[in-house]
Amino acid sequence: MATVMAATAAERAVLEEEFRWLLHDEVHAVLRQLQDILKAGVGELYPNSPLQEASLRFTLPGSGTEGPTKQENFILGSCGTDQVKGVLTLQGDALSQADVNLKMPRNNQLLHFAFREDKQWKLQQIQDARNHVSQAIYLLANREESYQFRTGAEVLKLMDAVMLQLTRARNRLTTPATLTLPEIAASGLTRMFAPALPSDLLVNVYISLNKLCLTVYQLHVLQPNSTKNFRPAGGAVLHSPGAMFEWGAQRLEVSHVHKVECVIPWLNDALVFFTVSLQLCQQLKDKVGTWGRSVVPSAHPKQISVFSSYWSYRPF
Repeated sequence: MATVMAATAAERAVLEEEFRWLLHDEVHAVLRQLQDILKAGVGELYPNSPLQEASLRFTLPGSGTEGPTKQENFILGSCGTDQVKGVLTLQGDALSQADVNLKMPRNNQLLHFAFREDKQWKLQQIQDARNHVSQAIYLLANREESYQFRTGAEVLKLMDAVMLQLTRARNRLTTPATLTLPEIAASGLTRMFAPALPSDLLVNVYISLNKLCLTVYQLHVLQPNSTKNFRPAGGAVLHSPGAMFEWGAQRLEVSHVHKVECVIPWLNDALVFFTVSLQLCQQLKDKVGTWGRSVVPSAHPKQISVFSSYWSYRPF
């Protein structure tokens, strides 16, 4: 009996030591790597990778010593139409210039419009993604190297919170907002151009995955004696010809839709950057969970209670 008790005590000691190592050394090593990737894209597994530029773009500025963000020009294009051509100038999270030419379908008249020099258009999707990344970094930095995790559930709770922020950041780039036509008409983007846009044009700009998209809607007024059944369109990322809406005292219908886009290379890297970070979080969750599942079932009943004291939930 004494021999059994001694063996049990030794096994308990091994279990406790292994779990302490997991909760401190292994967990903190992953947290450091996550912070490196989120802050500068230089995680141990990804040195000098394109993730560095992507992650820097989604990290909030620090002390204000950073230089001005460089301007990048992107040519708009579409394989389906040459009605719209132009160049968008991206500077950080803002469009600093848009130079657009539109060939009117009916008479081939060429319209040219560009941003006023004193205006920039903030891309809310990039701003929101950046804020979510900042929240993820804050959660990780709040658990310094000296912090001792006491339970497995505490690690899982932290990883869930970080993954939630990273998933929201990724979703802001992959899922553009659905807007109604009146919301697009009321947008400040319409008033960014010089000369002013004609009253029968609407413009929308958004990010979809790794592309920056520009949509131009041509409108015509529905006459009061129109036989068309007026049904206002709901929200959509991209409205189709025939969509109707009411603006002011007029009822309007979309007659033509022109969508052009340009690929932003660092947006593609950003999507990889979010995927890599989420995978690291999930791997740590799996490791903590697997350790618990592999140890508890084979343990002596008295050992289970010892392990449970480490595993049980304790709030931050």
